[in-house]
Amino acid sequence: MNPGWVLVLSLVFAFILAAVFHPQLGLLKRLRARSPSAQREQVEDALKYLLQQEQSGRHASPEALAGAMNINATEALKLITHTEAQGLLASRDGGLHLTSQGERWALQIVRAHRLWERYLADEARLPLEKVHSEAERREHGMTAEQIDELDASLGFPISDPHGDPIPDRSGQLAEVEGMPLTAWRVDVPGRIVHLEDEPPLAYAQILAQGLRLGQTIRVLETGPERLLLSDGESEFRLAPAVAANVYINPLPQDMAQKGVMPLSELPDKTQAEIVALDEACQGFTRRRLLDLGMTPGARLEAEMRNFFGDPRAYRVRGTLVALRREQAAQIWVRPVA
Repeated sequence: MNPGWVLVLSLVFAFILAAVFHPQLGLLKRLRARSPSAQREQVEDALKYLLQQEQSGRHASPEALAGAMNINATEALKLITHTEAQGLLASRDGGLHLTSQGERWALQIVRAHRLWERYLADEARLPLEKVHSEAERREHGMTAEQIDELDASLGFPISDPHGDPIPDRSGQLAEVEGMPLTAWRVDVPGRIVHLEDEPPLAYAQILAQGLRLGQTIRVLETGPERLLLSDGESEFRLAPAVAANVYINPLPQDMAQKGVMPLSELPDKTQAEIVALDEACQGFTRRRLLDLGMTPGARLEAEMRNFFGDPRAYRVRGTLVALRREQAAQIWVRPVA
């Protein structure tokens, strides 16, 4: 074949591929955008964003919505018009306001998202840095009945793996409690109750340090460049901008008593009495620990560690039970003679 024709055909083929598969302008993207499921997903994403803004005391503008959704002004106007026609949104005073119906729908999406995060972290054992993006993919298109079934199957958890409260069936949403580490007093023990997962880079640094929800820590040193923390066994170093994404609360009064500690810190060959399961222990994990006999008042003994240190074996009610460190850290015990 003439080399000139080969070049022409190659260019034509490349043009066709670009016209069909271009990520922003391609025919395939436009066809998908017109499907009912894609339209619903876009509406749900918009409602969730607007709810987030309203919970922060702001009302988003059409321009802000376009930027958050990564769409142009024309597409944003179509989305706003479509959402208003459904009675979910009202435009006034230069801002976008959720109607009561729109707020209920947005809370339903948030509930589905956080329940999926709970499932992916606790049951699928997905790495925490991947939980959020996968939950965003699964949260769409669920009915209220399907969300209720997911909630029940997980044991009705009250917060997601980051400590954010999960809306209940009626749409009630508890406030996030806690004080950022940057405002916490030095050498005062506290329990991590929330790990902010935005921005992702800061969240990745928190996870890389080994900090986790429910962990008891102290601030040892503060400075303009770093905070030095300890959980009694390991030390952690965080830049102040990252530490501000870790929220901490005082220990419950009965946990603050002298001699009470997480089971993970119990020395080998030591007996103890279970005081309580931590509030961070929820859903299937809590149910399994209770089924294993980890109930308040039960006696147990730290038997042995494996070569790698995790999981560790404990004898409770005559049975040898293996627990990972993160599970044992959610059980509060008091050593006994």
